[in-house]
Amino acid sequence: MGTGKKKVVVFDYGFGNVRSAERAVARAGAEVEITRDPDAAMNADGLLVPGVGAFSACMRGIREARGDWIVGRRLAGGRPVLGICVGMQILFARGIEHGVETEGLDQWPGSVTPLQADIVPHMGWNTVEVPEDSALFAGLPADTRFYFVHSYAVHDWELPADSGGTTTSLAVPRVTWSTHGKPFVAAVENGPLWATQFHPEKSGDAGARLFTNWIETL
Repeated sequence: MGTGKKKVVVFDYGFGNVRSAERAVARAGAEVEITRDPDAAMNADGLLVPGVGAFSACMRGIREARGDWIVGRRLAGGRPVLGICVGMQILFARGIEHGVETEGLDQWPGSVTPLQADIVPHMGWNTVEVPEDSALFAGLPADTRFYFVHSYAVHDWELPADSGGTTTSLAVPRVTWSTHGKPFVAAVENGPLWATQFHPEKSGDAGARLFTNWIETL
């Protein structure tokens, strides 16, 4: 007999805080497996893609593990995917580090570029500006803080305001912003594809609520 819990796979492609993500998702009420097995990743109710380190290294790892194919197939079927930190960044069209451009998964247009701030990396707690009708941030007050650790971000959302969707024809995105020097994208909700630049698994009760909100949509 099954547990009745939603099944979440934390995709283990070598570039993520898989253990902390596993613990946080389990505390939020899901059954969790850490694996890079394509069948398990395809069949789970939710797929979590973490990421730490360089954009280019994460992209190499995700392609070697067939994660590009898995993410694309899941989204084509409306199956939920959640990206965290660099796991969010690689969903964009490209990353530019030290003048070198690396192709991303191109689920969203836009470039991941160095933070434009006096102090880099952006490390610590910061508030976010959440759009109306957000499901990801439901139940959280406007002054809630989340934990960030990053030196790169998406500063310009290139999708036209009147666009009917994205490169994957998903729903019109809800974009959450934060500011460190210049405003940057802190989270995106786009049909079955959600992502955060911050680390919900390191954000205490607020992060736990985000995982609960995501799991409730699976």
